[in-house]
Amino acid sequence: MVHLLIAFLRLFSRMPLSWVRAAGTGLGWLLWHAALARRRVVQVNLQKCLPQWSEAQRKALAYRHFVAFGQSVMDRAWLWHAPEATVRQRLRWVGDLDALKAPGPLVMFAPHFVGLDAGGLAVSLDVQGPVAFIFRAQSRPEVEAWVREGRERSGNVRPYFRHQGMRQILAGIKKGEPLHLSPDMDFGRGESIFVPFMGVEQAATVPSLSRLSKVVGARVVPVVTRMTPDGYDIEIHPPLMDFPSADLVADTARVNRLLADWVLTMPEQYYWVHKRFKTRPEGEPGFY
Repeated sequence: MVHLLIAFLRLFSRMPLSWVRAAGTGLGWLLWHAALARRRVVQVNLQKCLPQWSEAQRKALAYRHFVAFGQSVMDRAWLWHAPEATVRQRLRWVGDLDALKAPGPLVMFAPHFVGLDAGGLAVSLDVQGPVAFIFRAQSRPEVEAWVREGRERSGNVRPYFRHQGMRQILAGIKKGEPLHLSPDMDFGRGESIFVPFMGVEQAATVPSLSRLSKVVGARVVPVVTRMTPDGYDIEIHPPLMDFPSADLVADTARVNRLLADWVLTMPEQYYWVHKRFKTRPEGEPGFY
């Protein structure tokens, strides 16, 4: 079944973008009706993060998120299999690309919007590398092989995996490998501190941006990917000033505030299907 799906996506990569997005809309509709447990996760996240919205507004947003998610899945057909010229035509840089090419250690803060893979591919195509990425291994070998082939199609990717630890990654940054980092997920109590995120006062958050940038003296440049009707905009924001500070908690809370601002500009595109608040302070009941 997986091989048939991959073959279909390879074939579909030649289709016009409007066709791909229409298919993605259909996939989103199907997931909305079939993936009820994940739909519940999205609805809980939105209730916690957007309590000022009405229930009807949050439900409409949840459905739009499934559509955007489905479209991003189908977009991998052309991101990973279309000719490079087609890919470049649909990936647009917004902001100062030189901020990613300046000398010195660099960590890119790339939050989990649905276009994350598109932004990562754009970085690997246009930033001198090798560029380091931290991946999570897939459960099935054939899926893992396909995903790695797509993500590493530029030949400019240095893949690391979370279970390998940080020593190799730190050494790579010191040697000049830019790191594309997406720490805005709940990775459990052992890796997190509790700081506010949107409507949740105690959100388990990985403080790796502050820690890494302090250890290796790296500048931190946010890179936010936005899905558009023509493909994706990869937005380069100014480097974080006075970062890191001496206060790890304050740094991490600052990053979450920045992320919240970006989420509100495209709320349907944030990765709400993740159980962002699964880790709660001791004694507090779970959200899900």
